[in-house]
Amino acid sequence: MNTYDLVRGLHILAVIAWMAGLLFLPRLYAYDAEQQSKAEPLKSEMQGLLRAWQARLRTIILNPALVLSWTFGLWMIHLNGLETLSQPWMIAKLAGVVALTGWHMFLMAEFRRVQGGTSVRTGKFWRMTNEIPFVAAVVMVLSVTTQWTF
Repeated sequence: MNTYDLVRGLHILAVIAWMAGLLFLPRLYAYDAEQQSKAEPLKSEMQGLLRAWQARLRTIILNPALVLSWTFGLWMIHLNGLETLSQPWMIAKLAGVVALTGWHMFLMAEFRRVQGGTSVRTGKFWRMTNEIPFVAAVVMVLSVTTQWTF
């Protein structure tokens, strides 16, 4: 086994965990937002559970997976050589990585608002935006696996 294959495998595993978190957290936000119309004490109990799950997802999966995805990705670029960065398929992948990182940061900012009870986003908003990471992943995976050029 060579170093590149090991790093690539670890990168794939980290990205899987990151994607799982990016797909699940907005769903938890949707469920949380939908508790507003519920009566007490169910509303408070459910929001307490959902917010605990959100915090665990953020702390245990999402943030570590982001750091590991970036770390192993940059390591692979180092192992491949910087000339890889000029390839069109890699530019598309990196654009997707930047977009997903931006989405991650948006979700983290919203986390603070949800936890504080000041979020104005609706369940409908979260359901409509929930597939953003998957669409980005499709573009990134196809870019890397086909290594297309102009």
